[in-house]
Amino acid sequence: MPRRTDPACRAGTPIPAQQAKPAPGFEHKHLRRLDRVFEELPGPLFFITCCVKGRRKVLASDVVAPVLVSAWATSLDAYGWAVGRYVVMPDHVHFFATPCREGAKDLPGFIRCWKRWTRRLVRLDAGPSFSWQPEFFDHVLRSGESYAEKWEYIRQNPVRAGLASSPEAWRYHGELTRFSW
Repeated sequence: MPRRTDPACRAGTPIPAQQAKPAPGFEHKHLRRLDRVFEELPGPLFFITCCVKGRRKVLASDVVAPVLVSAWATSLDAYGWAVGRYVVMPDHVHFFATPCREGAKDLPGFIRCWKRWTRRLVRLDAGPSFSWQPEFFDHVLRSGESYAEKWEYIRQNPVRAGLASSPEAWRYHGELTRFSW
């Protein structure tokens, strides 16, 4: 895939798919329907999960969780992405995000830069060996119903894990940007 250098994030980032030309014979006609899904939305809304390398339980603390939230809060200015609801678990995070401006980083570029920045900051408190797993999980939401279902799933996560008696009792969750469907 063609790459470009972006001074805001030292790693090269892939050229957005709409700018790249597929090789002859590799056009994915079945994916054309996704253009119709996103025509009426300002941008796709992603459900994202990132895990700590080795599943170390270091994130859900009064020192580390605010570092992650602060990095999400600055993501619009830094990367062109708004972050909505989130839940910080001891060894992973779930959050919703969407690109909000022209020139926003693509999803892999946003996550790569966010992980790099938070890794530096979290290492100050969690130790020099802290790192994120290189991969992440993402799911494109296609309706308000899907958004509501995913939110209910992640807000119940601390309860299912035995960390809180109710979703409201878990301190490491919130909403930075309200997304409406």
